[in-house]
Amino acid sequence: MSEAADKGNVPVSREVPLFASILAFYVYLVFFLPSGIAKMAETLKDLFEQPDQWRLENSTDVVSLSVHLGWAIAAFLIPVMLLFIIFGLGSSFAQNMPSLVLERVRPQIARVSPTKGFGRIYSVPGFVEFAKSIFKILIVAVIMYFALRSEYFASLDAMFSDPQIILVKLDAIIRRMVIVVVMSAGILAVVDVLWTRYHWYNELKMTKQEVKDEYKQAQGDPIVKQRQKSVARDRARRRMINNVPRATLVIANPTHFAVALRYVREENDAPVVVAKGQDLIALKIREIAEENGIPVFEDPPMARSMFAQVSVDSVIPPVFYKAVAELVHRVYASRSQKKRTR
Repeated sequence: MSEAADKGNVPVSREVPLFASILAFYVYLVFFLPSGIAKMAETLKDLFEQPDQWRLENSTDVVSLSVHLGWAIAAFLIPVMLLFIIFGLGSSFAQNMPSLVLERVRPQIARVSPTKGFGRIYSVPGFVEFAKSIFKILIVAVIMYFALRSEYFASLDAMFSDPQIILVKLDAIIRRMVIVVVMSAGILAVVDVLWTRYHWYNELKMTKQEVKDEYKQAQGDPIVKQRQKSVARDRARRRMINNVPRATLVIANPTHFAVALRYVREENDAPVVVAKGQDLIALKIREIAEENGIPVFEDPPMARSMFAQVSVDSVIPPVFYKAVAELVHRVYASRSQKKRTR
């Protein structure tokens, strides 16, 4: 999601700015429009009741009248313009904080492609936008009908009363209409925000293939990793087999286990396992040991126990010292006897 946000792909509801604009108009209608109308009425009253003050005899008079009317119109319109700007920016910041994304302004052929445009229109988001437009027309019309139907006859009666009463009645009707529109737009904005974020989240979901590809990129291809482990095991096995000729003795279970030990006083204080194996590897260790004249002692319990407890290139635990010491003594005694017979 953060990667999508960095590229400018963030959920944005189109109904929230619309709701903010309607709300800004309602605020203007309630708090600024009455005083604005009063000031504009005073300006027009002064213009029409005292025309002698605004004679248009030369260009200076025209400019003066234009400036006077321009300031009056600006004072009438500036508040609503500022409200639209403030509420519009607020609705945008409420959804997502602004950020500079050059990717969004980069020219793309897909944006001007008729095929892509047709796909965007006749897609699920396109139909959702169409449904929202129908909702705004129907629901707002229905709500407004039920909210204002009681004012129908009162509005007709007001037409035959004092003009000031007509304006007051018209102002009340307009306010009720705007309130209905604000409430409808607010409901639609909430629904659209939820739908927009739901649709955005679903679009960012990865397919099964994308999940597999990402896992391969992060963890590595399982097949490749398995192959690498296999190659590493083969290399370790060959290196271990190559160490068998350096062994002092081999402890074996006749056919299942074999552990090759090396003991040289100048190298280590205790024997070291230089190779171990099971089944075919055990037979290979025995074969190499016999080829190199290395004594092989068959002791199934000790061979099985040492195979399970001691790793290659590790010193044997103290629990094996006595048994192995006896075998080493026999090896050295055999070598000494052979030297004397020579």
